[in-house]
Amino acid sequence: MLRNIEIRWLLLALITISALGTIFSAIFVSYIAAWFVLGVALLLSATAIIFTWWRYREIERLSGFLQQISSGDFQLDVRDNREGELSLLKTQIYKVTKMLSEHGALLTEDKGKLTNAISDISHQLKTPLTSMMVMADLLRDSDLDDAKRREFIRNLHTQLERMDWLVASLLKLSKIDAGTISFKQDRIPVSKLIEKAVEPLLIPMDIKMQDLQIEGDPNAVFSGDLNWTAEALINILKNCVEHTGEGGKLTIRYGENALYTDITIEDNGSGISRKDLPYIFKRFYKGENAADDSVGIGLAMAYSIITSQSGGIEVASTPGEGTRFHIKFYKQVI
Repeated sequence: MLRNIEIRWLLLALITISALGTIFSAIFVSYIAAWFVLGVALLLSATAIIFTWWRYREIERLSGFLQQISSGDFQLDVRDNREGELSLLKTQIYKVTKMLSEHGALLTEDKGKLTNAISDISHQLKTPLTSMMVMADLLRDSDLDDAKRREFIRNLHTQLERMDWLVASLLKLSKIDAGTISFKQDRIPVSKLIEKAVEPLLIPMDIKMQDLQIEGDPNAVFSGDLNWTAEALINILKNCVEHTGEGGKLTIRYGENALYTDITIEDNGSGISRKDLPYIFKRFYKGENAADDSVGIGLAMAYSIITSQSGGIEVASTPGEGTRFHIKFYKQVI
């Protein structure tokens, strides 16, 4: 403890004050007063030294705690029920430790997500890449007839388009996960949203001769991002179109109340099996009724977009009868 310059200066100051007090008492008062002053000075000096020793012992303990925390031990609880500056410091250290622990957990979770995402991307890109390599090798054959050559080129173009869509979708999902997308909070008529979402699917529905019915309150609005929300609905509608046969029926209903704006999308298609129902919003999940070229990312993206805008989505389905998606955009409480 004497190695600390603060302690040495404290001892020097106490000795000097005690000596001067004793001398002045002996000269100007009496020897009895001098002894009394000396005793009091020694008592106060001992008290100051003991308190200083205790304080430095506590600081040394805190230093040890900080070394443990820097080594990754975030489970320490250094708080106590005392009052004073050291107790406040311990509380602040505990708060910082909890914050570091939470950040560490988030980093670990993000690392796991990144690993899974890389694995998923590699898996999804492997199949089209292998197919493209085989077709590229076949195209090198000078004896290949023109019909086959055109077929292979068309297939290559299809695979490239699929890869482009997959990469673009994964990038969008990554941005949503990272929180780098700032969703707008515009007041948008639901009818405008439905119109924008339905437009890209009118031709596929016409080809399959499917009937589309839209019902709702023309004054209903919701607060959100038009383009992103339309993309979410497009993915849901696309799923309904693909799993509804020729001559099938799709229904969109929407409305607004004091708590939320809701949109219901329903079809009378093949439906979703009970075992697949809990997993349809998971990325790269393909149910038993999924098409061969399905990637399993459209509904996952729709879910991320909706839930990132204070929304929720529920699904109910009966195999052979159809599926119903119920979307709610909850109103912000001011």
